[in-house]
Formats: sequence, structure tokens, C-alpha cells
Amino acid sequence: MHSSQNLEKNLFIILYLNSIYPLSPSLKAYLANKIKSCFFRKNEIISRAGEVCNRLYLIKKGMVRGYFLSDSTEITTWIDTENEIFTSITGFFRNEKSREYIQSLEETHCDYLDYEDYKYCLNNFPEIRQINRIMLEEYYILAEHRVYLARIPNAKKRVLYFMENIRPDIVGRIPRKHLASFLAMRAETLSRIMKEIL
Repeated sequence: MHSSQNLEKNLFIILYLNSIYPLSPSLKAYLANKIKSCFFRKNEIISRAGEVCNRLYLIKKGMVRGYFLSDSTEITTWIDTENEIFTSITGFFRNEKSREYIQSLEETHCDYLDYEDYKYCLNNFPEIRQINRIMLEEYYILAEHRVYLARIPNAKKRVLYFMENIRPDIVGRIPRKHLASFLAMRAETLSRIMKEIL
């Protein structure tokens, strides 16, 4: 496939990265040849605990969650949707075995970059180092939201905080049991609160 066709095929992730920080023509050309696309069925496991997640994904369409098992109970720790990047943080950035599972919650279409290609970009294209820094800042802001959310003792206030700080348009798409798990409450409690506030 010619480079111009690759560029067109992988335009989505290139436009996304370019919106964070301007990309040089040489980086655009490199990414156009390295970025691949993939598809996950609803409820498919993308990455398992104990595996090394060596891909950085960008969601074009769909929804995914991260979770871990505690005494065979699934605890949802994050939920991502369109135009969001996801991976296992320890798995990808440290090339270590992941502590969590990643699962699609809808039919999900992604573009992705392999770890070795990402590492090459970091070493050879200064703008990727800028993008990396900006993405890490975003990640820390989201992590701060999650820490704050977990510390709110009142269940209704946790739901309201989530609704105000996460895009409200996706709340209806998240299966209630996973949203309840993310908000550290029983599904029945979440349903009752949702009826009160909606």
C-alpha cells in the first residue's frame, strides 16, 4: 500500500495526535505505516491480568472498561469511549505484566500502535515526547477525579459528581452493573439514585 493510502487509512489517529500537538510530516508518514486497526466484539476481553499489554489503543467507536478481580468479584476501575486512548498503564509504559483486565462493553473499533513503534517515536520524534507529556497530564487529572470520587462517602453525591465530571451523554450507554461497580455501590442503589435524579 502506498504511503498516501496509508495516511488516508490511518487519518483518524493522526488527526487526533495532531490536535494534541502539531506532527511533523516525517512523523505522520511513520505513523501512517505503523498504525493498525482492530475490532472487538461486545464483551470481548482485550487484555488479561498477567499479560503484557503492548498496544496503545485509540477508540474510534465503542466503549471499553478496565477491571480487576477481588475474591472473584469484578471491580471496574475505568471506562473509556470514543476519542479516548486506553492501554494497561503498567503493561504498556513499563512493559510489565498487567494487573487488570480490559474488556469491550460495545462493538468497538480502534486504531493502535505497538509498544516498539511507540518507543521508536519517543526516541526519534520530539513532538511525540510533547504528546506523551500532555497525555500523562490528562491521565493524572482523570486519576485525581477517580481518587476524589472514591473518597465521597455519600452514594448519591458520588453519582452526581460522576455525572458532572464525565460526559453525561455516555452514562446511559454504560451497563448499570459496571457503572455501579465503578461508583462502589450495589446496582440496586444506583438504580434508585438514577430514578431520583433523572
